[in-house]
Formats: sequence, C-alpha cells, structure tokens
Amino acid sequence: MAVKVGTGPDSWGIWFPEDPLQTPWHRFLDEAAEAGYEWIELGPYGYLPTDLPTLRRELDGRGLKVAGTFAMESLENPEKWPELERQVLGAGEQLVELGAKFLVLIDGMYSDLKTGELVEETELDDDGWKRLIDTTHRVADIAIDKFGLQLVFHPHAECHVEYTEQIEKFLEDTDPERVGICLDVGHHAYRGGDAIGFMRDHHERIPYLHIKSVNREVQKQVEASGVTFAEAVKMDMFVEPELGWVDYHAFRDVLHDIGFDGWAVVEQDMYPAPFDKPLPVAVRTRAYLRDIGIG
Repeated sequence: MAVKVGTGPDSWGIWFPEDPLQTPWHRFLDEAAEAGYEWIELGPYGYLPTDLPTLRRELDGRGLKVAGTFAMESLENPEKWPELERQVLGAGEQLVELGAKFLVLIDGMYSDLKTGELVEETELDDDGWKRLIDTTHRVADIAIDKFGLQLVFHPHAECHVEYTEQIEKFLEDTDPERVGICLDVGHHAYRGGDAIGFMRDHHERIPYLHIKSVNREVQKQVEASGVTFAEAVKMDMFVEPELGWVDYHAFRDVLHDIGFDGWAVVEQDMYPAPFDKPLPVAVRTRAYLRDIGIG
C-alpha cells in the first residue's frame, strides 16, 4: 500500500472561484502546508491563481505539490459544453505544467449549492444518461490526448450519479481504459452506500480517493426529511474521519489488502466555513490518517 495523502480547498469551505465567504487563497495554501500536507488539489478553476508562473511560485514556496483538480458542469446538457470545455482546458494546462496526473470530473448538481432549489430533474431519462456518458468520454479523450492526464469521475451527492446502483451502471457504460472513479468516501456514505465494500469490489477502477466521513444522526435526518445537500452541509453533515460513521480502520485494511497505490485527498465539505475553523480540523485529520497507517 502506498497512499499519497493530500487536501483541497473544499476542506477550507471553498466551493466557488470567488466568494466573500470563502478563505482567501493564500491563507488556504499557508494552512494546508502548516497542517502537514504535501499534496493538494487546486479547487474550482480560478480560485487559485491561473497564471502559471505565479501559481508555481506560490506552491514551491510552501513545498506543495498538485495531485489534481476538478471540472464540474451538467454533462447531459449540450448547452453547458462551452463552460465545461473552458474548465477542462484551463485546468488541464495547469495540471500538466505542475506535474499532476488526474483530472476529476463531476456532473453538475441538480440542486443549487447556495439555495438548495432544484434546478434540474433528479433522474435522467435514457437519452440524458447517454449524453452524460458520451460527454464523459469526450472529456476523457481531451484529458488523455491533449494533456496525458487520467480522468476520474466523481460520483457526487445530488448529481445524476450518486447512488451505488447508478455508479455501477456508470462503470458498466464507460470505457475502463479511459475513465476511472474518484471514490468520495463521505459522499458514498451520505447516500447510504458501503464505501468499504465498494472499494473492495471496484478497486481496479479507483486510483483516486476523496476522504471524509458523515455524522450518522444527521444523515438519518436528511434521509427522513429530504433536506438538500447545501442545507445538510450547514448542519455539519460531514465530519472528520475519526468522528464519523465510516470505519476508517476497515477502510485502511481494504487499501492494504488490494495494494492501493494512489492518492487520498481530504475533502470535508463545510461551506460556508468561519476562517478559523479549517486549520485545526486539517491538523487533526492529517495526524489521524498518519496514526492509522494511511499515508
């Protein structure tokens, strides 16, 4: 087992390229390094400097390296392609120049991240599903052919690939040579899935992890009431790995058994986060993962 542990802006409450409620980018970089992380994700395109010499200088000065970053847009909606392409090309140029290996792709959410209002249907019809798969392959081809990156698709709460059966159908319908999975342990548990079993069963498609856990009592409330993802985050749904529902000792054992050799990026959703909240959480999480033998 060789796990490279990182963190990302999400653990500092960063969901958008610009937002006055979010930690300034230089503070995120300072605190990620202070917490003991060597690897980071870049976050939403435009949050960190897009000027490559500036970004490289800021990373090098803190001893930080880049594992990957994400592009997120409605994959089934052809009208959204120009924006998705902009993110993919911009992020791809950054990643290849910084020596990163992974582009994470996320389907746009069917609820508004700030208001929780439904903005799309919660499930796709057959045509919509086909467009989602086709767009995923289209992005994978850009990632591979233009940048030499590996595409990993991130099943995400309140997207069209969120429940275990949807993820398994996605795996069946996508080319394993072009599309891997970024397993977000917390989001998988949020939708009632068994992340430990899923990792064991599908590890050949999973080179990249997002690490967090969920508060089981809050998760039960969400299931019973239909609270939206945005509201669930404000209720502190997502918690440190040591404090949540997922058995990270068992998860570590699976990683050991399968000989996992990849990245595990801590992402604890907490938008909006008071500026003083993330650093102590990041320090505790890094120490916990190290103590149990993950990275």
